[in-house]
Amino acid sequence: RVSFMNNQKPQKPTLSGQRFKTRKRDEKERFDPTQFQDCIIQGLSETGSDLEAVAKFLDASGAKLDYRRYAETLFDILVAGGMLAPGGTLADDMTRTNVCVFAAQEDLETMQAFAQVFNKLIRRYKYLEKGFEDEVKKLLLFLKGFSESERNKLAMLTGILLANGTLNASILNSLYNENLVKEGVSAAFAVKLFKSWINEKDINAVAVSLRKVNMDNRLMELFPANKQSVEHFSKYFTEAGLKELSEYVRNQQSIGARKELQKELQEQMSRGDPFKDIILYVKEEMKKNNISEQTVVTIIWSSVMSTVEWNKKEELVAEQAIKHLKQYSPLLAAFTTQGQSELTLLLKIQEYCYDNIHFMKAFQKIVVLFYKAEVLSEEPILKWYKDAHLAKGKSVFLEQMKKFVEWLKNAEEGTSSFAHKLG
Repeated sequence: RVSFMNNQKPQKPTLSGQRFKTRKRDEKERFDPTQFQDCIIQGLSETGSDLEAVAKFLDASGAKLDYRRYAETLFDILVAGGMLAPGGTLADDMTRTNVCVFAAQEDLETMQAFAQVFNKLIRRYKYLEKGFEDEVKKLLLFLKGFSESERNKLAMLTGILLANGTLNASILNSLYNENLVKEGVSAAFAVKLFKSWINEKDINAVAVSLRKVNMDNRLMELFPANKQSVEHFSKYFTEAGLKELSEYVRNQQSIGARKELQKELQEQMSRGDPFKDIILYVKEEMKKNNISEQTVVTIIWSSVMSTVEWNKKEELVAEQAIKHLKQYSPLLAAFTTQGQSELTLLLKIQEYCYDNIHFMKAFQKIVVLFYKAEVLSEEPILKWYKDAHLAKGKSVFLEQMKKFVEWLKNAEEGTSSFAHKLG
């Protein structure tokens, strides 16, 4: 055992010594990208501005040069013409090339051609994907260090690469940097970026990409806190020719506000808050978020119907529904001041009774109850019956409503007791 240990001893220093040497060599290479830069710039000067030739040169060079280690240098050169110092300036003592995005023409066609160079390179060397994403995030943080024209070109290129899937929309996080936002750089950059992105695809594709990375509700953060309103966003981007982006953000805000309203409503109902307080709150929200009465009446209907555990027996559910809805009819009546809102509510009731099979026979009873409680009036009911109903279960519901509708058509003053009888 002793001799075995002795045999092992002399090997230890040589092993660790060798490891140390390797590490030192790595360090030296890692921090010396100048030689790599010279090789790339030399090659680019031979290709000139022929981007097909540039793509071929980059493809071939990947076999000889260490792209994995020098990804940042490679992308700095292709975008800015040379290695970038912190802040986005080109180091003075470095060689540089004019075969790069920043020295190219400022138009969409040229940027589309450059996007192809990046696409081919990253498709060929898949491992560059992450490095390229990091590079773009860094470039966005350096925006103030670039000229306006350089920023415009970078924005167009980024929009195209987002459209074709080379980049992920999460890179936009860099634009929320406080200094860039404060000085208006982020918003101006976003205009060019979204224009080229929508030009390549459409607003729906853009919306899908933004939603995937939870960016769909954050676009207003491109502006300082005191300007983060739908109105400001809408005006800025509409004037810049991006009406569809303005409408998208307005819509997102409105969806968010509606969800919030429904959640709060359900909480107020389950607490049993007085109707006058609920009505006041809803009216304030309508005004603040520009929500229509039609939208509100559907939200109230959904909230009212979801606060109850419904009976599974068809013969009992109608009775339960009438009792429940009678209680909430003053709340619904407060938001059916327009014929269109009444019709909207009628369609929601039809849809609900069709989707919930136990309610199929309760439709007419609910409508009569709401007629008596002055939630619904004669004209919208007749319009619904004549031609405004949905296809869902229409034969069943029209049959149920036949007698009541005939009575409405023939009713004269003072004969409203029929509604009472039907109820």
